[in-house]
Amino acid sequence: MTEVPEHLLKRAQAAKEKAASKSAEPAAPAEAAAPAAESAGDSRIPAHLLERSKAAKAKKAGGADAEAGGGAVATVAPAAGGGSVAVPTAPLATGPGGHTQRLLTVVKSGSIQDVKAKPQDKVHVWPHLLIIEFASALFILAFTTIFSVFVNAPLLELADVNKTPNPSKAPWYFLGLQELLTMFHPMVAGVTIPGMGIFLLILAPYVDKNPSNKPEDRKFAIGLMTVHLMFWAVLVMIGSFFRGPGFNFTLPWRDGLFFEL
Repeated sequence: MTEVPEHLLKRAQAAKEKAASKSAEPAAPAEAAAPAAESAGDSRIPAHLLERSKAAKAKKAGGADAEAGGGAVATVAPAAGGGSVAVPTAPLATGPGGHTQRLLTVVKSGSIQDVKAKPQDKVHVWPHLLIIEFASALFILAFTTIFSVFVNAPLLELADVNKTPNPSKAPWYFLGLQELLTMFHPMVAGVTIPGMGIFLLILAPYVDKNPSNKPEDRKFAIGLMTVHLMFWAVLVMIGSFFRGPGFNFTLPWRDGLFFEL
């Protein structure tokens, strides 16, 4: 239970004495008893509140209200006869530690609105991509047609089984393999080295997982493809221009050029 504050008790006692002094008149003794009864019933603190206060004082000497964490609080309201009456009010809701205030946590909007996907510029395949591919196909077709008109590339005579051409060279795109056959065993030159090169090219996208399109960010992939192309281009050039009769090494500016498309 809540203890009635001491100052309220004193104020109520003073109001009771003041009311008793005003009502004490010598003319009517019966009327003097009536105000005393009225003041006892109206202008003083109710008996049950006084009993609660005395019990609380006896049980907890000072600070019992703060430790209880809330309860009923008595307030003094002016009475009609000039006195004061203690009116109990509703208990106050308190939180941990007896605090009656509540604070809301302020959260920044950036931590809530987490945007994972960034907007990207996208275009439709038609007409943006297909028009470019169609124009490229027309350009290549026109170039091939003009090249075939102005460049004479006749077919050779029929093959003679009794006459083997010397040097006997493979088509230019296979001259790299033919050049390797002059250096290694056919199993190594025709299967092992080309297979290892193709396997490394297959592994390249899994080793270099950088999604960037900038060359400076794709050094591994660009370096691997450059080494592959340079290695094959050197072998094709040696087989095309530096191999003569018997597929021996020759100098084209001294012995002539032994190369046909």
